[in-house]
Amino acid sequence: MLRPPYGSTESLFQSECPSCESKACVASCDEKIIFITKDGTPILDFSKNGCTLCDACAEVCEAGVLSLANTESATRLNAVFKISLDACVAHHGVICHSCKEPCIDDAILFNGMFNPVIDDEKCTACGFCISRCPTQAIDFRVMELQGQTHGQPQGQPQGIAPTV
Repeated sequence: MLRPPYGSTESLFQSECPSCESKACVASCDEKIIFITKDGTPILDFSKNGCTLCDACAEVCEAGVLSLANTESATRLNAVFKISLDACVAHHGVICHSCKEPCIDDAILFNGMFNPVIDDEKCTACGFCISRCPTQAIDFRVMELQGQTHGQPQGQPQGIAPTV
């Protein structure tokens, strides 16, 4: 599951979030992308918007699960994004820059006019590109949070986190 920024470990989400009554992280999100799952933990849903890494969710988290002290997850979400060569219309000769335009990190590069790629070094996994792609050609793989086996893939590609 793709967690909000500023988290440190999955175990902290699992142990602290279900007992949080206020769920203040949801209300604090101006982009309206934080949702609470059935197990009481927060996830991100990029189907309509992306994350600005604005600090608001961390500032209101009473349990400290989301904390500005977690600098590793304050600048990059725990996901790696990829563009499907089969689904992307630009890779099939259609002029389309829908994914590049909202990318505030300039992480989507075009090798020529019809070959968009995501620069993993620049991409913060904010997710704005997902909701803008007309063919849903952008997907992501969730990575484990720091504090676990950092940098190792967590299962199969997750796609857009489900709306709960």
